[in-house]
Amino acid sequence: MRENLTTESVLPPAPGAERYLALDFVNSAIALPGGQYIDLLGTPETTNRWLTNRDLAPENAGVQEMCTTQLRALREHVRSLFAARIAGVTPLPAALSAVNDALTSVPTAALLLWDERNGPHRAAACPPNEILERALATLAADAADLLTSTDAADLTPCDSAPCNRYLLRHGRRHWCSTRCGDRVRAARAYARRTRAATD
Repeated sequence: MRENLTTESVLPPAPGAERYLALDFVNSAIALPGGQYIDLLGTPETTNRWLTNRDLAPENAGVQEMCTTQLRALREHVRSLFAARIAGVTPLPAALSAVNDALTSVPTAALLLWDERNGPHRAAACPPNEILERALATLAADAADLLTSTDAADLTPCDSAPCNRYLLRHGRRHWCSTRCGDRVRAARAYARRTRAATD
């Protein structure tokens, strides 16, 4: 079952998402109990909202289905890189190519701009046709930063089935939210009671 829900109605950001936008990005597709699935990049409207809430696009960016499809494709490639890093295996060449293509698609240097209101300042010029490329480059750069940082050793998938989110582990906690942690603890308690009843 696919639902289009707002960010506020789903799980809170996973641990580490406050430091790495790439975690928030890969976790924008959420598997929930009961076969429910939420994709915060499911439609052009929800994608525009997701990008706007993360300062990656203006509110009136007019995201089209093609843009949404490109973002979802990059998300799957980044998820693949995260999974390869955790498993300690070589990632698929297509995933590396997708991230590198996004990284090199736009210039990264901020231009010197000057206007009456702000005076001289640096900013990335972003004509409407470059909004998507800049968002893809920003997300790819953040994923590359995470994967090459010391934090990558703490990257882990949530331990609560069917959750498919990633997080940066701290301590013994291996789940992305209190809701997932409660599900893990409830499952463990149920298993203990069932074993005790059969012994």
